[in-house]
Amino acid sequence: QAQLVESGGGSVQAGGSLKLSCSASGLVFTNCAMHWHRQAPGKEREWVSSITRAGSTTYADSVKGRFTISRESAKHTLYLQMNGLRPDDPAVYYCRADCIYKGPYWGQGAQVTVSS
Repeated sequence: QAQLVESGGGSVQAGGSLKLSCSASGLVFTNCAMHWHRQAPGKEREWVSSITRAGSTTYADSVKGRFTISRESAKHTLYLQMNGLRPDDPAVYYCRADCIYKGPYWGQGAQVTVSS
């Protein structure tokens, strides 16, 4: 059974950095496009970034230039390096896998808090 587990969340001061990880199991990682989403309290879940099976990346305008998505196929892991965190970045961050003929699959989320 496919499972995604996020880790690396926490609390940082504004301007700080965090690196989220999403460990995948029960699926063929190389067959999956991977994505990060986030949901702040009282707001709808929003898309943050995507990386294709070939490694092409896209970003929401709100995070472009500050966040970097990457994947490591040998470890079946997706990453999100977040730099320059701002007071509008706090949310629960979720990873999602869209796999050939299967999915989508979602992780349980990782909380990110930014203090000013």
